[in-house]
Amino acid sequence: MKKKTDPAAASAASAASAASAASAAADAAQRRQSQYQQLRAQLTAVGWISEGYVQDRGPGAGGPCYQWTRKVKGKTVSVALSREQYHWLKEAIANWRTLQSALKQMQKLSREELFETIPGPVRRKSLSKNVLGIK
Repeated sequence: MKKKTDPAAASAASAASAASAASAAADAAQRRQSQYQQLRAQLTAVGWISEGYVQDRGPGAGGPCYQWTRKVKGKTVSVALSREQYHWLKEAIANWRTLQSALKQMQKLSREELFETIPGPVRRKSLSKNVLGIK
C-alpha cells in the first residue's frame, strides 16, 4: 500500500531543502571570494621574478661555481653567475613559482565561480569537475 503524504508537509520540506541549498551556494561563493582576495594579496607581495633553474656546482674543474639554466626557443641556455647573482636569481625563481601557483589557484576559483553561478546551456549530461578544470 502506498502512503499518502500531506501536500503541505511536502511543500514545506521542499522549501526548506531549497533554502538550505541556497545558503550552501552563498557560503561557497563567499569562500571563493575570500580565497580569491587572499591570492590577489599574495600577488602584490611577490618581488622580482625569473624563470629557469639555478645550481651551485661547487668549486673545481675551473668552471663556474654557480649556474643559471633556462629554455629559450626550445634550446637550453646556461649562464655562469657570481655568488650574489645566484642568490638573487634563486629568490626570483622561487617568487616565479609562487606566482604561478597563485595564478593557477585563481584560475580554478574563477572557473568554479563561472560554472556554479552563471547559467549555461542545457546539457544531456552534466560536465565533470575534471572537464571544467575545477578538480
